[in-house]
Amino acid sequence: MPRSKALNILDWLMRIMVAAILLQTLFFKFTGAKESIYIFSTLGAEPWGRIGSGIVELVASILLLLPRTAALGALLTFGTACGAIFSHITKLGIKLTAVDDHGELFALACLVLIGSAIVLLLRRKEIPVLGPRLFPQVNSYVVRSE
Repeated sequence: MPRSKALNILDWLMRIMVAAILLQTLFFKFTGAKESIYIFSTLGAEPWGRIGSGIVELVASILLLLPRTAALGALLTFGTACGAIFSHITKLGIKLTAVDDHGELFALACLVLIGSAIVLLLRRKEIPVLGPRLFPQVNSYVVRSE
């Protein structure tokens, strides 16, 4: 059974929103912005953690925007966002006043987590390895061009 137009629009909106947030943060990570350097120095992962996470986010963004790999991109993004939120809660704090952040970075990480979770829910059967085993009764929601 094909997915409704509303769910298709929701899927695309979430994928575009999440990819846009990830791609926007790449500029800061790859140019060595003070916020990124502060975050990864505090975590003890500067510069390789900053550059490595930037590469992961770039790959996840590309995968999210391609319909055939959107579930994999959402899974990668979900894991990355969980790591970011965990870092904020355990070590960084919600607000990073040292770099004039009043919780915006934490809020963006939460938006990315929620958006990727919605994409994973919509594409749950397409989740690599586990999807078909956990959700065999769910129809695939990928829109295939003919």
